[in-house]
Amino acid sequence: MTDSLYERLGGEDAIAAVVDEFYDRVVADEQVADYFDDVDMQRQRAHQAQFISSVTGGPVEYTGAEMEAAHEGMGITPSDFRAIATHLDDALAEFDVDNDDREAVLEEIASYKSDIVTAAD
Repeated sequence: MTDSLYERLGGEDAIAAVVDEFYDRVVADEQVADYFDDVDMQRQRAHQAQFISSVTGGPVEYTGAEMEAAHEGMGITPSDFRAIATHLDDALAEFDVDNDDREAVLEEIASYKSDIVTAAD
C-alpha cells in the first residue's frame, strides 16, 4: 500500500513544523501580513495544520469554518493568494519535501482558490 501524502510529509508533527515556518514567512511579508493583524496566530496555526493534515489524507477531520465563510470580506486578491502559496511551497522546501509532494499539497490548496479569492488585483 502506498503511503498517503500526509504520511510522506511526516505526519502531524512535521506538518505542524511546516505550518510554523509558513506563518513565520507570511507575517514577515508586507503584501499579506495585514490579513493576520487581529488573528490569534496560535489558533490559526493549529487550524492550518489540521486543514493540511485533513486534505493530505491524514487521520484528521478539519473542524474549522468552511473556506468561503472563513475568508468572506477579506478581499484576498489572486496575487495575495499566489504570495501565500509561494510561502507554503518555500516552507515545504525548507523541510526537504520533494517536488512532487510539494506540488500535490499546492494543488490541494489551489482547489479552494475560488472560495478564498474574493477581489481582483
